[in-house]
Amino acid sequence: MTTREAEPPPIPLPRSAVITLGGNAILPPRGTGTFEEQLSITRATMEPIARLVKEGVTVVLSHGNGPIVGNILIRNEAVRDQIPPMPLDVCGADSQGGIGYMMQQALQNELSGIGHPRDVATVVTQVIVDERDPAFRRPTKPIGPFYTQERARTLAKEKGWTVVEDAGRGYRRVVPSPRPLEIVEAGAIRKLVREGTVVIAAGGGGIPVSRQWDGTLHGVEAVIDKDLAGALLAKVLGLEALVMVTGVERVSVDFGSPDQRDIRTATASELERLLQEGHFPPGSMGPKIQAAIEFIRSGGRTVSITSPGKIREGIEGRAGTTIVGE
Repeated sequence: MTTREAEPPPIPLPRSAVITLGGNAILPPRGTGTFEEQLSITRATMEPIARLVKEGVTVVLSHGNGPIVGNILIRNEAVRDQIPPMPLDVCGADSQGGIGYMMQQALQNELSGIGHPRDVATVVTQVIVDERDPAFRRPTKPIGPFYTQERARTLAKEKGWTVVEDAGRGYRRVVPSPRPLEIVEAGAIRKLVREGTVVIAAGGGGIPVSRQWDGTLHGVEAVIDKDLAGALLAKVLGLEALVMVTGVERVSVDFGSPDQRDIRTATASELERLLQEGHFPPGSMGPKIQAAIEFIRSGGRTVSITSPGKIREGIEGRAGTTIVGE
């Protein structure tokens, strides 16, 4: 494992990659939240991705939806007396469509601007989960607005929600975060990719659905981790690389302490040891590290974790953290 001081040689561009954008990369915590701001940020992020496509890299995009689906849930609550609130799986589909629209338009315009027009399409993506997953017995993922204690108790009784007090700021609903098992639209995505379309898929971790005894699909009130879904997407499509774009430039151990060390390169085994030692909490870097390990061990070539402004450098190993095989 090497730290910031080491300068490993550049990594050749992969032939194919899933690139996942964190929700905060589209709607930053200190942003205004306007559509214009989100679109401006998305345009800037699409610039290096368009150039990768022009250079022949097969790119499949995915994204988080944390802040944005939270806003959708707040709207649900704000107008609950006028418009029936939509269930969580529908809110997830809503966010997939809205974010996908911004990404595909921005990427189409960028590709045309550099003389390389391509088809770009968003696929509203369902992801199979198992309702026997232990996560359904221990909901942990906070979503939506903060409530007063009285309102939270009412909602818990009326809707069967699990609500918890959140750091003195009020009460929030928590939902399960089960493991992604299967991407329902994998076949359609694969066909589009083979035809040269740049596909945006599995946004927000995908819409959680369960398969019933008769083969029918039904939406589930849950949130799938976007990085685990991105790793599964890259695996089922047989792509070489996984790139996770997040709010920090590099993975660190002892984060935020005087002993913080940034990791430039590591093997899956080295990161697994650090994960087991508790260096990567479940609510922050933990799922990314787990996704990286699973992708590498499923046959992936490299994983890059980097910031929005360093996508190209991250893929080449000149920025961010690069994870490779044993």
